Amino acid sequence: MTPMPAARGTLTPDRPLADLTWLRVGGPADWLFQPADAEDLAAFLAALPADVPVFPMGVGSNLIVRDGGIRGVVIRLGRAFNGISVEGCRVTAGAAALDAHVARRAAEAGVDLTFLRTIPGAVGGAVRMNAGCYGRYVADVFVSARAVTRDGRIVTLGAADLGFRYRQTDLPEGWVLIEATFEGPQGDPAALEAAMADQIAKRDASQPTKERSAGSTFRNPAGFSSTGRADDSHELKAWTLIDAAGMRGARRGGAQMSEKHSNFLLNAGGASAADLEGLGEEVRKRVFQNAGIQLEWEIMRVGEPAPDN
Repeated sequence: MTPMPAARGTLTPDRPLADLTWLRVGGPADWLFQPADAEDLAAFLAALPADVPVFPMGVGSNLIVRDGGIRGVVIRLGRAFNGISVEGCRVTAGAAALDAHVARRAAEAGVDLTFLRTIPGAVGGAVRMNAGCYGRYVADVFVSARAVTRDGRIVTLGAADLGFRYRQTDLPEGWVLIEATFEGPQGDPAALEAAMADQIAKRDASQPTKERSAGSTFRNPAGFSSTGRADDSHELKAWTLIDAAGMRGARRGGAQMSEKHSNFLLNAGGASAADLEGLGEEVRKRVFQNAGIQLEWEIMRVGEPAPDN
């Protein structure tokens, strides 16, 4: 195993990752690095050999780590990266700050970032994946972000650098987002809090929020503009295609497509990553056979399969 550079943060070899993902599956990382601060991260990446892969991992809310684990270094940001501050209509949050916390803190200050309230995960992932709901996306409120490059430089990125699109950006491989600034419209704090409570109630009524899932499994096969806004003239929902293909409630090992919302892939008990990914691929196959549409994964799948898979 490649020797690692010295660091002030925590560096753990052969670290199992299942307990760090919402789906509770996945093999070990060769190394898990939890940096002490941005400077520690920058120095570590600058000294890390260029041929060692780097994978930034948030709270694992939209992720399947395969059973064989991840080769290279997984970087997970902690408390040093979860601060939230508000100045006027601008909200700056560390990449490890939870989206829901950012929405609530902004609302308290009269800034409308309410769409973030029901998005699972943290700010780094939200920016990287241009997360959105209720017709609003990170691209709509994004001002700038700071990141550490693979060679250890700390840089500031604008919207043009990230190239926001539907559920994706152009963030280079191995770069680690450490902070983002958003600007939202003003609103009455009480009204914003009420709007978020309504969103939570609607989500809980329609989605399996009490189950072990990773959010929406497949992207809606709709038309989207370059900013990530939906083109309503091409509205089409993944769950309707899954239902039409007869895959609501389908099972494979411990994996299941939710009965409550068929675009949610669940670890119903004892699932492996292979069960989950295999069931997802079966859904894609059945939808294509039935409707001629190729669903695209929204959940990120990373790492290697177990040696016997």
